[in-house]
Amino acid sequence: MAINVSEPLQMTPELQKQMTPADALEQLRAGNDRFLANNRFDRDLHAQVAQTATGQYPFAIVLSCIDSRIPTEIIFDQGIGDIFNARIAGNFVNKDILGSMEFACAVAGSKLIVVMGHTSCGAVKGACDRVELGNLTDMLKALEPAVAATPTRPGEERSSKNADFVNRVAQTNVELSMKRILEESEVLRDLYEKGEIGMVGAMYDVASGKVTFGPLKWKQFA
Repeated sequence: MAINVSEPLQMTPELQKQMTPADALEQLRAGNDRFLANNRFDRDLHAQVAQTATGQYPFAIVLSCIDSRIPTEIIFDQGIGDIFNARIAGNFVNKDILGSMEFACAVAGSKLIVVMGHTSCGAVKGACDRVELGNLTDMLKALEPAVAATPTRPGEERSSKNADFVNRVAQTNVELSMKRILEESEVLRDLYEKGEIGMVGAMYDVASGKVTFGPLKWKQFA
């Protein structure tokens, strides 16, 4: 279906049911375009609080980093009740994140999973440098596969001093996280195989505010 992106959505069970993963992605693309143009929708957030008090019907769930420079609803110009947020330093996947995604998609009806990394990620830098600090030590181990899987040119430094390497690791982490979602969640894999949900990777540039999306992964059936 063609979803209007020229005015704010009021998410309802009917609208959510009609939306496809492609529609959901278009909402996020258009929202980021508005954010970049400083032309955000004028929403009555108090009215949205009242409208969503008895139920929620978000069209997407976004896994992103806790970084304070990436307020998800703001950079996608979305309102209250439009999207789920799953935030953890380094935007990696674990059982708690997978359970949250399963709730968002299988129970609450969201149509799109977005895994979004970002440039200059502090968690990725810490993983590259093998930082040890309290509970952060174990948390950063979740990013080690992305560090190991990211190639470098001969002589190129594999540390936080190499900004380009850090950003490539962040991109690798997005790709590995998407892979893990389908491998480790039978619930989400089943919805994906049925074409009921889609998935997309993305990178946010902290210097410009732009979100760059990868290809939409969606088993669209005629």
